[in-house]
Amino acid sequence: MTTMRIEHTTRFRYAAEIGSSYNEARVVPAWLPRQRVLDSRVSITPVTWRSSYRDYWECDVTVFEVLQPHTSLTVAASSVVEVASSPPRGEKAGWEALEGPKLRDLLCEYLDNSAATAPPDALADFARDASHRLGPDSTARAICEYLHSEVRYVPGVTSVHSTAQDAWEGRSGVCQDMAQLAIGALREIGIPARYVSGYLHPSRDASIGETVEGESHAWIEWWSGEWTGFDPTNDREVGDHHVIVGRAREYRDIPPLAGVVAGATEDLDVTVKVTQTA
Repeated sequence: MTTMRIEHTTRFRYAAEIGSSYNEARVVPAWLPRQRVLDSRVSITPVTWRSSYRDYWECDVTVFEVLQPHTSLTVAASSVVEVASSPPRGEKAGWEALEGPKLRDLLCEYLDNSAATAPPDALADFARDASHRLGPDSTARAICEYLHSEVRYVPGVTSVHSTAQDAWEGRSGVCQDMAQLAIGALREIGIPARYVSGYLHPSRDASIGETVEGESHAWIEWWSGEWTGFDPTNDREVGDHHVIVGRAREYRDIPPLAGVVAGATEDLDVTVKVTQTA
């Protein structure tokens, strides 16, 4: 069991004074069987009106408006979360379990690819070849291992609007791209897969009470008898250093921040600080 304090701060600075902005923030960790939120607060400056709701994907959303002239906007989320290690896995399903109509109906949202997740031909071919030799779980791991070896982690070469195809062409991208590439390949061969947004404590050796630069992170879960979390960016299973905010089909379903600004373009600064407290 690991307890962490996460401080996620996003600052927008505008080139000129703007009149209004309308926003959604998904920065509050989820309550889950292996994850307990002990405290969570979202501070917004300036703000005219705010509310919250739980969306279709069961993600906690803070909605807010700024209806006064402003040149900057700060959204600061602070949470204390207790995360348990992943339990031992149960019996894995074979390919026949993934082909039944009942399962395909229940998990249809996690089986269809979109323009964002559609895999490039070379990756789809690798996935199909692996599926002919391996079971679903081993195939999923092989796909993630292949992506880790083929695609470099390079910040700034893609954007939030980039597709899996874009990242593959440059053989580089960030965690969002790695996740959507893996999801596309898994769905191509009939393995249900979903996008996970959250936070990662990057150091397994950090001392209790030590604050480090954390990450707003993305990884995947696939279904092969039960949902399995895997981090293709780091080529490892999801454990007690991963904190889940939301799960959905792809990035655009659950972006950390989204909105409309009536005015000038902005400069964006994002920081994530993580402190392991127990």
